Amino acid sequence: MRNSMKNFIFISPNFPTNYWKFCRELKNNGLNVLGIGDQPYDELLPELKESLTEYFKVGSMENYDEVYRAVAFFTWKYGRIDWLESNNEYWLERDAALRTDFNIASGFHNEDIPRIKYKSKMKEFYIKAGIPVARYYLVEDWDGCMNFINEVGYPVITKPDNGVGASDTHKISSEEDLAHFFATKIPNTQYIMEEFIHAEVNSYDAIIDSNGVPMFETGNVTPLSIMDVVNNADDSLFYIVKDLPDDVRRAGRATIESFGVKSRFVHFEFFRLTQDQEGMGKKGDVVALEVNMRPCGGFSPDMINFANSTDVYKIWADMIAFDHSTLTDGQHYFCGFAGLRDSKNYVMSKDDIMAKYGSHMKMVDRIPDALSGAMGNQMYMANFDTVEELNAFYADIIRCW
Repeated sequence: MRNSMKNFIFISPNFPTNYWKFCRELKNNGLNVLGIGDQPYDELLPELKESLTEYFKVGSMENYDEVYRAVAFFTWKYGRIDWLESNNEYWLERDAALRTDFNIASGFHNEDIPRIKYKSKMKEFYIKAGIPVARYYLVEDWDGCMNFINEVGYPVITKPDNGVGASDTHKISSEEDLAHFFATKIPNTQYIMEEFIHAEVNSYDAIIDSNGVPMFETGNVTPLSIMDVVNNADDSLFYIVKDLPDDVRRAGRATIESFGVKSRFVHFEFFRLTQDQEGMGKKGDVVALEVNMRPCGGFSPDMINFANSTDVYKIWADMIAFDHSTLTDGQHYFCGFAGLRDSKNYVMSKDDIMAKYGSHMKMVDRIPDALSGAMGNQMYMANFDTVEELNAFYADIIRCW
């Protein structure tokens, strides 16, 4: 079975459900695409099955020994593994461990993990890139927290230093809030406490070649706090920008250079200040939030495609196979995402929304339960020529009785 084709192991190719499109484009580019997951083969999407050369089912993706043996089997059967990737934040450390253990040259290894996963470690690389960062304290005890709060003032944000998304993130506005945090925080977890930044989140999303040069760039804006969306079960709203602002592009490229990123699809998050803030900058300035060394989550790659009339699944697979792509952008739009909650009583029904906005709609679907905390239950994704049209759409569909 051994041959000269490049061997690519895709970790958990079945989740998110749209990731079969990465596998399809890898196959189209002539790679052996070898999947490892814990979902039974018969339950995989037909499109994913058609995109995989072979699939190895493990009992649990959390069991490193099982996944290790799966990689060892593929190595024995197909020869040297050229790439191993999940494109998933949850498995970044697992991916790095497997690359290290099997001497897979591409991608991050164990020694790279601290700077790309620990929020406190990221800050020094943002500073190296000339981008302001929020002051922070690695939580040890009550007195240390109060000393930090006395320095920066309420509110502050606490979250795991090595965390995924906005999970276990808390806004602390009083001593009562701090006491609740200490009473409920997860044992043996290192938390980071940061000063609160008055801002909206602007991202830089890019596919980067082996020389650290962007092959494709875009970004999104999140007008609502993801922390509030998760903690308060709010509607999830964000949009892909029609054209990437120059200041976000500069910050993104400086971050690529500082972190030494190569051959990856990345999602870097920045704050755009909504008011002047001492030590951070003036209203409108771009400052650091965190890096994510994988694509923006959920259905965002599809949104990027709709906003730019392109195919980032193919551009990414072209980067893997050829280190360049001939695929270009087409017409640009604002592509808005709205994740609505089953628990809320909206004025407009699904039929009402489709009657008014059907001509703009690009995707309507249920959101997987695993993503619903941050993204809602029912998804609407629509293109608009102007931000005013986009905002009118948002105002309409989140209105409740």
